[in-house]
Amino acid sequence: MKKIYPYGSLSLFLTFSLLILLSCGEKGKAPESEMAMNSTAKEATPKYPKKPLSEDFKAYWYAGDAEIASYKLEQARYGEMRDGHAVLIYVTEPFLPEKQVKSDQSNPDNVSVLKLNTTKKFLTGIYPYSIMGSTFYPVHDNQHAIKTSLSVQEWCGHVYSQINNRDQFEFTSHSYFEGEADQNFELDKQVLENEIWTKLRIHPEDLPTGNLNVIPALEYLRLAHKEVKAYEATASVSSENGITTYTLTYPDLERSLKLNFTTEFPYSIESWSEEFKSGFGQNAKTLTTKATKIKLMKTAYWGQHDNDDLVLRDSLGL
Repeated sequence: MKKIYPYGSLSLFLTFSLLILLSCGEKGKAPESEMAMNSTAKEATPKYPKKPLSEDFKAYWYAGDAEIASYKLEQARYGEMRDGHAVLIYVTEPFLPEKQVKSDQSNPDNVSVLKLNTTKKFLTGIYPYSIMGSTFYPVHDNQHAIKTSLSVQEWCGHVYSQINNRDQFEFTSHSYFEGEADQNFELDKQVLENEIWTKLRIHPEDLPTGNLNVIPALEYLRLAHKEVKAYEATASVSSENGITTYTLTYPDLERSLKLNFTTEFPYSIESWSEEFKSGFGQNAKTLTTKATKIKLMKTAYWGQHDNDDLVLRDSLGL
């Protein structure tokens, strides 16, 4: 029997279908609501109490666009300094904690997250490096990042690694190196260095300090070929002239990270530095990777994919 829809229901159905078909990979301008959330999603009861969101946070992060910041990059690799650029892309999204992916539609189990996509591009001699990391952190700052991942591409091959936050941290990695190859194992939950970059954008006053056990950034562990585990670290916070600095030091790794961000909301990252031994064997030396902000802009970039939009890269100094 043919089913008859009331006019209002049919109109709503067609509108919803159109929104589903418009993806960031198709031609035409995508709606702003496709990626950045413009209202707080209904969420399931969290395991831990939610921290409240300020009105400034809601106005800034649920405006229907993303924050994009470009940086001049000085990257230490193989015992030498390399010039390049980095980009930090922050945006709020509805996230499905069970599947641990961005939700395509309204769902009572959705968790609102602040996602950070980090990209780096630089040259090592004749061949290029391309690095990207993604971290999905609950905006209510009431648990560890739900997921963080890393991919690295260069002419020798490419690798991928990921940590999923379930009963324990579940680590997965795929590499072209024989000694690393395919890995799957669990880790006890500890502070993730990757989540610090998103946590400080929400509640910097609650950043972990003192003596800690921290799982270092996936990028560092991969490039340095270090064991994936928690390492002893010390963390501190200081402020001067409107800039707050979060310092994380790993004695056993002979490595330190400094994140410099505005003391006042929206706590934008102005620069960062990372000191560590670069290179291997007798060629290893202590060098410092640095990134300094070029430009910050708020925009719905996923709809700006036409040739006419190429000029926007000039605005970012890329």
